[in-house]
Amino acid sequence: MGTREDIVRALLAGAEAGRNGDEPTTCPYPATSLLRTAWIKGYARSRPVADQGEDADT
Repeated sequence: MGTREDIVRALLAGAEAGRNGDEPTTCPYPATSLLRTAWIKGYARSRPVADQGEDADT
């Protein structure tokens, strides 16, 4: 498998984990891996933005 394909797979896996509501600690890649960065990027893009609280309306 090529590097680009690995990165795309990691990005998509992270996005799926984010949509499923999985914890970010479920990332299967080590901290030093480029694939971890791609996974987290996919995860972050798919998670809903948290509310800013009651002050968000003002």
